[in-house]
Amino acid sequence: MYNLIHGNALQELQKLKEQGHEYDMVLTDPPYSSGGRTFTERRQDPITKYAVEVHRKETTESQADVTFTGDNLDQRAWTKFTAEWLTLAREVTKPSGLLLSFIDWRQLPAMTDAVQMAGWIWRGVAVWDKGNARPINDGIAQQAEFIVWASNGKMLKKTKDSTYSWGVIASARVHASKRLHMTEKPLELMRELARVARPNSSILDPFMGSGSTIHAAELEGMDATGIELTDHYYDTAVERMATYERNKPIGTIGE
Repeated sequence: MYNLIHGNALQELQKLKEQGHEYDMVLTDPPYSSGGRTFTERRQDPITKYAVEVHRKETTESQADVTFTGDNLDQRAWTKFTAEWLTLAREVTKPSGLLLSFIDWRQLPAMTDAVQMAGWIWRGVAVWDKGNARPINDGIAQQAEFIVWASNGKMLKKTKDSTYSWGVIASARVHASKRLHMTEKPLELMRELARVARPNSSILDPFMGSGSTIHAAELEGMDATGIELTDHYYDTAVERMATYERNKPIGTIGE
């Protein structure tokens, strides 16, 4: 079962807290407020910073015009904002529940600070190997993004339902022609991360985008709640899940 919420992450997380909701895992891909080599470049529209491929011929015209908000903060403001949503997210996470949040190399130090400011116990950093990247002359290509993970207090005790995951996950990026969001993560990658939670867990994504986390959770037989502010991407997530419901075989795990 899934629930898609159209609204501001901070406001909607507060509502979920007041309503007494609790989740086993927060799995999300928040705005990085990163990209670019200079402050001026980082203040550019996300389309310019992240999505050169959006403008290629194989991508639809409607995708090329869609951006998202919250990605132009300087690092101090971004760290404060991130600590705020992480605090609210922890308050709706069960004791021993987990946080898995994507981030890039530029904001990795600030993210790990914000995680700890919000009261989570920082447990480590996993790597998403994207498979290819733009080469850098006499340097090292940025071929990876990262997943900061943490727990709400102590970890769960080992049981027969315990899960085990590798720290490096290789998964090719979604091709531009199939991408529903300019920073969309591959569905198989999201399924792999969802499986870090134990079977029958509930997952929260405060920055749902086009709904990859929700789709992955459904395929893994888990409940999921997603929050999205941008009208276009909320509608995209709704249509994505409606298409999934129409096309899934009777008796599938996510029924």
